[in-house]
Amino acid sequence: MPTHILIEPGKVTLAQLRRIAKQPVTVSLAENCKAKIAASVQTVRSLIDQGRVIYGINTGFGLLAKTVIPDDELEHLQRSIVLSHAAGVGAFMKESTVRLMMILKINSLARGYSGIRLEVIEVLMQLVNAGVYPCVPQKGSVGASGDLAPLAHMSTVLLGEGEAMYQGKLISGREGLQCAGLSPITLGPKEGLALLNGTQASTAFALEGLFATEELFAAAVVSGSLCVEAALGSRRPFDPLIHEVRGHKTQIDVAAVYRRLLAHSEIEISHKNCEAVQDPYSLRCQPQVMGACLTQIRNAAEVLATEANAVSDNPLVFAKENDIMSGGNFHGEPIAMAADNLALAIAEIGALSERRMALLIDSHMSKLPPFLVEKGGLNSGFMIAQVTSAALASENKSLAHPASVDSLPTSANQEDHVSMATFAARRLSEMAENTAGVLAIELLAACQGLDFRAPLKSSPLLESAKALVRSVVPFYDQDRYFSPDIQKSQALIQSGAFNSLVGSKLLPSFTK
Repeated sequence: MPTHILIEPGKVTLAQLRRIAKQPVTVSLAENCKAKIAASVQTVRSLIDQGRVIYGINTGFGLLAKTVIPDDELEHLQRSIVLSHAAGVGAFMKESTVRLMMILKINSLARGYSGIRLEVIEVLMQLVNAGVYPCVPQKGSVGASGDLAPLAHMSTVLLGEGEAMYQGKLISGREGLQCAGLSPITLGPKEGLALLNGTQASTAFALEGLFATEELFAAAVVSGSLCVEAALGSRRPFDPLIHEVRGHKTQIDVAAVYRRLLAHSEIEISHKNCEAVQDPYSLRCQPQVMGACLTQIRNAAEVLATEANAVSDNPLVFAKENDIMSGGNFHGEPIAMAADNLALAIAEIGALSERRMALLIDSHMSKLPPFLVEKGGLNSGFMIAQVTSAALASENKSLAHPASVDSLPTSANQEDHVSMATFAARRLSEMAENTAGVLAIELLAACQGLDFRAPLKSSPLLESAKALVRSVVPFYDQDRYFSPDIQKSQALIQSGAFNSLVGSKLLPSFTK
């Protein structure tokens, strides 16, 4: 049975959002939000009856905002905006992304500042609960005036238009409604605009990027610790005194995790009196680099947790003040910058991992067999796996270029500065896939290196991590078809198999 989540509007947690992103759920609304939803609808109706001209309710949109729409055309206006704005292109979003986007929209609308009826919000909830997900093209939003095209595609299904996915099959929007026991709805004043205007597509992409980055981070700390052991690295760089005098909390937190992972190791004891003075930076500076990455992750998590609970459509209905105000909460700049910072973290996690793996295959540096294989020359071992790592890490350097610094005016220059938040967030998936590949190769190399240190054992925690890897990929005794090994290692990372080893307090969405 799917997990059930009770939505308390404005109070959805990152841990809940992680569950929504990872698996189907059912949702319901807390009862205490319904009076506020009704009050906002009544305010819209009251101000229309008073003859007020209000943007998006009885006017055109964008540059056409000065065009007043007669009362008898208001329903047609809201239907038209949904259909005309459903102009996205490209492959469809994953069902998990659409589910997250829909629940984010439900959460925002249910706060009672959008002038949309409870019945419309309930249709969105019933679609989620039935597992009917609108087909939403990935491309077509610039992240300002809201994610108009993606949210319009989401909303077409409510009207019996567009397409949907249900139990793995592509069906029409009308059939999707039928699968959920629903019929097409008619939108009232403001409702089409409330559905379309908002940052929920960008935020859904960014949250998925955040959760992937957390999994990469956890795997990288474990893999980096394994490399310290395989390369007979020093423990001194992880000493708390070093990190306390610099003062960065994230660096201090990460160093503590490395110490815990590396504690009680036979390998450490075996080289306590070695002559090595300083390890290469990829080993020695892990707390500093990973601490900086953790700063980006935590900052982005704070921004995205706020945005996930935000009211980001326009105009906004303030029932208590009996007023409707037009503003710019739809602008996705906070999401774009958060996503750009996550991109930096993803790229650097991969860059550091690639350097550690390159160190292990270099016998002059690691004192391990060349390319981590016996009978080198006859066997090439990890030679080309490192080339793959380098290719993936380098690709991420280009993808990490900030999207938020770009802007192209839209809507005949009415919308003259845009955030590009949707692309900023969407590209995180590709970057995370690349870094997962880099880490997968490093994990295999580190475990191979540890096997060459036998019969000495690493710490209990790192031995458990190695056992996880060895449960799916055996020791590389001679050249074999390499790609399946990488895929299995990468699947472990992306399943979150190493999350528990770093603890529940280090990363934001791991905390209950």
